[in-house]
Amino acid sequence: MPVRISAKRKPAASAVPEFDLDGFLKSAGLSRTIAKYAKGAVVFAQGDPATQVMYIQQGSIKISVLSKTGKEAIVAMLSAGDFFGEGCLAGQSRRMATATAMAPTTVLIVEKPHMMQMLHQEPALSDLFRVHMLARNIRIEEDLVDQLFNSSEKRLARTLLLMARYGQEDKPQRVVHQLSQETLAEMVGTTRSRVNFFMNKFRDLGFIEYNGGLKVNSSLLSVVLHD
Repeated sequence: MPVRISAKRKPAASAVPEFDLDGFLKSAGLSRTIAKYAKGAVVFAQGDPATQVMYIQQGSIKISVLSKTGKEAIVAMLSAGDFFGEGCLAGQSRRMATATAMAPTTVLIVEKPHMMQMLHQEPALSDLFRVHMLARNIRIEEDLVDQLFNSSEKRLARTLLLMARYGQEDKPQRVVHQLSQETLAEMVGTTRSRVNFFMNKFRDLGFIEYNGGLKVNSSLLSVVLHD
């Protein structure tokens, strides 16, 4: 891996600033590992020790939680430029969720002590990381309100726009990686049949296109803004 949107508001207002990866990689004394994961590979599992912070260089990651009854809930879909696993910095000793690669993914892994050291020693990095995390928290709050008050059609439209990074001019991404309708249904909180119905509707209206990938057009915003 929002709020109900009025006609004057865009759905992805809480854009996360891009992290200065080059500067981060060149930081003196930083112990880090670059790992590559195939599609479907588990980066870490719910219950694993939380000892590292990850940064996505390329690809996408699904963050999901498994209930005691075996039901999975997708809590976030992340892509290049996103951190994950940062809960260890706040005292989290075990992973609260599972991180799975949704496409071939390259991840920068930093051990908790080294990340803490860098955040203390590099004020610019600390400020950027803090803004990134605050924006993530705002996104989570907006997702909750969206889940509570918006229809499944609006939630699906908003999810697709966010995956296409609508509103983030610094990294436009109109073609998003393919997700199964089952995964989209889990993300939106509805059934696969409803997702299939709305995806066909969006395609017929020209809001999305299938051409070697899923292309999301800005006209899909009209679904989110319509009351």
